[in-house]
Amino acid sequence: MISRLAAVSAAIAVMAGAFGAHGASGRAAEWLKTGGEYELIHAVGALVAASVLRAPLAAMLLLAGSLLFAGTLYAMALGFPHWLGAITPIGGAGMIAGWVLLAFKGK
Repeated sequence: MISRLAAVSAAIAVMAGAFGAHGASGRAAEWLKTGGEYELIHAVGALVAASVLRAPLAAMLLLAGSLLFAGTLYAMALGFPHWLGAITPIGGAGMIAGWVLLAFKGK
């Protein structure tokens, strides 16, 4: 299940990055590109955490964090209120927590 979520996350990241590169401009393009980069990196990290390192909690933190982080950037790029940017750092904290958990897993 985590692998499927990570694969869907990676696909969304590629779509967001492509839209940011070819269909958006200004801040919206920047937000889409940034969200896409972070989401793609963390989708791959979640795949490795779940499949290779057998760390499902870390994988879920990476995915949930990137969902909040990238999702709020995507939403703002699509015209939703900019106050959503206040939620973005919570996603960043989730991603950091996932990496820290992996660091202490000892594998």
